[in-house]
Formats: sequence, C-alpha cells, structure tokens
Amino acid sequence: MPRYTPEQLIKRNASIWTDIQIILAPIQFLLFVVGVTTTALYANGLFVTNFYWVSIAILFKTLFFALLFITGMFFEKEIFDKWVYSKEFFWEDIGSTVASVFLLLYFIMAFLGYSEHVLVWEAFLAYFTYVINALQYLTRIILEKLNERKLRMDGQI
Repeated sequence: MPRYTPEQLIKRNASIWTDIQIILAPIQFLLFVVGVTTTALYANGLFVTNFYWVSIAILFKTLFFALLFITGMFFEKEIFDKWVYSKEFFWEDIGSTVASVFLLLYFIMAFLGYSEHVLVWEAFLAYFTYVINALQYLTRIILEKLNERKLRMDGQI
C-alpha cells in the first residue's frame, strides 16, 4: 500500500532529511555489523576478550540509532506534519521504539549490575530488534520505489 501521495513524494525527494537518512542508514548498518561481530567474538572467546568492547560497540550503535530516529522525526514532520507516529510511518516508528527500548535496556541492566553473560544475550536481543526494524524499513522502501515508478509511468509525478 503506497504511503506517499504524489505531492508528498515530491516533498520527500526534495527534502534534506531524505538525503541525511540515505547517508546515515548505511553507517548505522556498519555499526550494527561491527557491534554484533564484536559481541559474537566476545561470547565465543575469540579475539575479543575484554567486555569493554561489547559495551562500546552497543553504545555507538545506540547513539547512532538515536540520531537516525531524531532525523527521521524531522523528516516525518516535514513530509507528514507530525513528529512521530504519523499514520504513514506508524509501524516503522513502533519498530524503532521497540528497538530503542532494547538498546537502552542494555545500559539499564548494566547499571543494575547484571552479569556479562546476561548482558551479552541482551545485546544480541537488541541487535535482533534492530534487524527486524531494518527489514521492515527495507520492505517499505522497495514497495515505495515500485509505487514511485508506477506514478512516473502514469505521469502523476
């Protein structure tokens, strides 16, 4: 189901926030790959033996996730006139909220003194929620590109 009207699609394509998201999303994915790899290496006792690196990796992933969420809010406000949970991005925003909760839960659990073993599994869970959220976004992007192509062929944009 298309989420953009032809007018919104024109606004989306002209928005600086679209460009920012296009730049930041692959960097976030790279941080995910580094983070999940670091966590997996630590969990298996390979190369990474200091738990510090697991925490640093998830910290950078969390900060970058927050940056994307915030810039996404500006995007939503510009295109749909709502900061977050616009009907067009409702499920993506729910997914981002869930992923944010699990990323932040890692630090709450660390502060509460949970063991490294538990924190490693919580980190994996946080990374998993990011993957689900990212797949949701990728699916929507593909569907929107197909819709955009159809609108172009019909002369609506």
